[in-house]
Amino acid sequence: MVNYTPVEVIALIFIIFALVKMIVLIVSPSAWIKLTKKIWANASMMRLVGLVLAVVVLFFLLTEMTIVQIVAAAVFMALLAMVGLASEVEFLLKKYRARMASKSFWKEHWLYALIWLVLIIWTGKELLM
Repeated sequence: MVNYTPVEVIALIFIIFALVKMIVLIVSPSAWIKLTKKIWANASMMRLVGLVLAVVVLFFLLTEMTIVQIVAAAVFMALLAMVGLASEVEFLLKKYRARMASKSFWKEHWLYALIWLVLIIWTGKELLM
C-alpha cells in the first residue's frame, strides 16, 4: 500500500481529473461542454467552492513548501495557461474592455484582487526580509 502525503494526493487528484478531461475531450467534446455548462450554471457557488478548495490546497501545500515556492509554481502554471489562451486574446480583451467600461469589473473581482494582493505582499515579505 502506498502512503501518499496530502500534497501527493492533491497531485494525484489533479492528474486523474486532467486525464479524464482529455479523454472526454477527445471522445466527445460536446459532452464536456454540457458538463461544464451544468457545473458552472451557478457561478457564485463555483466561486465559493473554488475559494474553499484554494484555501484547503494552500494549507496542505504550506506543510511541504514555502509561499515563495508556491508562487513560483503558480508562475509556471500561469505560463502554461498563457500558451493555451494565446489564441483567445482578442476575444478576452474585448470582453474585459467592456467589463472595465461598465465599472462593474472591480465590484465583481475585488475579492480575487485582494487575494492576489495578499499573496504578493506575503511573498515579497518572505523574499525581502
